[in-house]
Amino acid sequence: MPGPDESSAVYLITGIQAAGKSTVAQVLAERLPRSAHVRGDVFRRFLVSGRADMTPDPSPEALEQLRLRHRLAAEVADSYAAAGFTAVVQDVVLGDLLPYLIGRIRTDPLYVVVLAPSPDAVARREAARPKDAYGAFTVNDLDSALRTETPPLGLWLDSSDLTVGETVDAILANARPLAR
Repeated sequence: MPGPDESSAVYLITGIQAAGKSTVAQVLAERLPRSAHVRGDVFRRFLVSGRADMTPDPSPEALEQLRLRHRLAAEVADSYAAAGFTAVVQDVVLGDLLPYLIGRIRTDPLYVVVLAPSPDAVARREAARPKDAYGAFTVNDLDSALRTETPPLGLWLDSSDLTVGETVDAILANARPLAR
């Protein structure tokens, strides 16, 4: 089990929109003695012009920009870990992009956590948020992609009925380094 004195590690927190990734990653980072919260979506927002957003039928350019975003998140996480920080990376990483991103993170140990609340719990959370993260997607579309197309790597956690604190407790108690 990862202890509170551990440094130079990476936690990758993924799941669909409104699964709780940002909040859980922030609280997890706050519980660690030296940590950085790496928000994958920030790399998308860095693009000023020419951005190709993801859609249910993404263009090759949109997929390449998503892979770029994941490569940048991996490089930043590794840089923080090399400086003695635990990097907590959070982003939507589904399907074959999960092993793609894992393959770009060089730091050991690497903990992969997939937040997988029920679609009903996600829909309730999304309805309570001030922003609309789904756009062209539906909760059920992304939940299906998560559960049927994403390899079962790391700790999959049904956080439907857990508070943020309970979710972080479960991560700290149950996450194991990914064998590579």
